[in-house]
Amino acid sequence: MTKQNETQHPMRTTCCPCGCGAGHSGDGLSRRGFLQGVSGAGAVGAALSGLTWSAVSAAAQTGDWAGPQRRALVVRPILVYNIPMRRPQTSWRNWGGIQTQQDAENELARIQGELNALKQRADFPVEFAKPIGIRGTKEVAQIEGLEKADVCMVYAAGGGQDTFDELAKRSKNMIFFCRHKSGPVYLWYEIISPRYLRQHTDALKVQGLDDGDVIVDNQDEILWRLRALCGLQNTLNTRIIAIGGPGAWAQPKDVVPNLVKEVWKFDMQTVAYPELGKLIKAARADSAAVSRSKGRAAEYLKAPGVKLETKQEFVENAFLLEEVFIGLMKKADCRALTINGCMGTIMPMAETSACLTLCLLNDAGYLAFCESDFVVIPSGVLLVNISGKPMFLNDPTYPHDGVITLAHCTGPRRMNGKDLEPVRILTHFESDYGASPKVEMRKGQMTTNIIPDFLVKRWVGIKGPIVDVPFMDICRDQIDISFTCDSKLLAERMPGFHWMTCYGDYMKEIGYACKKLGIQWEDLTA
Repeated sequence: MTKQNETQHPMRTTCCPCGCGAGHSGDGLSRRGFLQGVSGAGAVGAALSGLTWSAVSAAAQTGDWAGPQRRALVVRPILVYNIPMRRPQTSWRNWGGIQTQQDAENELARIQGELNALKQRADFPVEFAKPIGIRGTKEVAQIEGLEKADVCMVYAAGGGQDTFDELAKRSKNMIFFCRHKSGPVYLWYEIISPRYLRQHTDALKVQGLDDGDVIVDNQDEILWRLRALCGLQNTLNTRIIAIGGPGAWAQPKDVVPNLVKEVWKFDMQTVAYPELGKLIKAARADSAAVSRSKGRAAEYLKAPGVKLETKQEFVENAFLLEEVFIGLMKKADCRALTINGCMGTIMPMAETSACLTLCLLNDAGYLAFCESDFVVIPSGVLLVNISGKPMFLNDPTYPHDGVITLAHCTGPRRMNGKDLEPVRILTHFESDYGASPKVEMRKGQMTTNIIPDFLVKRWVGIKGPIVDVPFMDICRDQIDISFTCDSKLLAERMPGFHWMTCYGDYMKEIGYACKKLGIQWEDLTA
């Protein structure tokens, strides 16, 4: 390591390159860390101020503690067709099985039946408007609610490309469906590539649309694209609380958060650590809040599959911190939160680590991230909104022999979105303090893994099963993932640092969502 590198990124006893685990004042916050948080907040988001424990506690007690649900994707299905008129001794009709108005009515009924079946199968919230038919550009203006829909799904039975152009002007996203054998054959099954997508050339010409937006016959192909768009629409404009200000692993101040604001339209609301310290101090003085946290901790620890291997008071304090965080999110009307300086700054305030607290929040349906690393946070928000399952933010190791270890101290237990995995509650590894979950994730479980870059331009992905759940002297949550690509190729291609992981295979959905934002997606295990 060069002397310059040692100065910029010194060897440390934390996962965070800022060295936030050391050099703090008596109240748990270094002057340097405080100034970084304040200056970062001014660049990318508003600071939440004037917070009182009475207001935050009241917000936390409003309603249940389950995280908010995803907003339903609104889909506008539109059948584009035309009715030909017979003319003597000339070509008077195009290809296609819809030649009469009755054919069109029958097709609309068929589409409605297929959409009903899709809604029943969907594992994400989706609302389909009643399908309608149009015969040209003049009828586009009559389509109710088109601009408010998230997706315009075009059943391209006939009509002209000018109609598609007009629909595209009014739509956030478009998907084209063509029939080959699933019903009456569509005209655009023949010509959607050369006539519309390529505009009579050899290259794609329609901005924002490509071959990935065309489906033939297959209803499953519709479903996963809608799942991807549901995730994307719920991720854009995410409001997130950044405790101590937004950051980015080993990157210059403000650069990545500003990129995230530009690309993902995130609304970052900052809570400065002095404000948080006051809230925690008031919560610890609130006998009712302390009693609630002790009761919830006791209930948690006696549940099946939970083993306590640290001090119970650390667990109780983690539950009290959860109430503080839920109150803050409800006050800010958001479902996401991240902590800058979680390796040390928060520990003297909360008298525990934040690890278990973040685990509890993710299990409840919130999006809770350690380290305030906005290099990786958007990928986690997207992954949760696509899958409907919690994500596991982790530190990768070096790939070798088709295996890589992923580890951190904040893994969720409800990894499949339903069931709680067994857990050991230990100390946070680097500090040997507080309460940190070691979730025994499921061997054999297929996982999706996202590897974002520092520039918000290129994401790499691998999928692979969990082959081991070890217990090495590293962050408590540990899994070994196997993969099919060459280990050296993965080492050469993986950008950034932190990874995002979840149960299941969502590689296609992630790639489709990335395409919509101009982020290159590289699936190394396709």
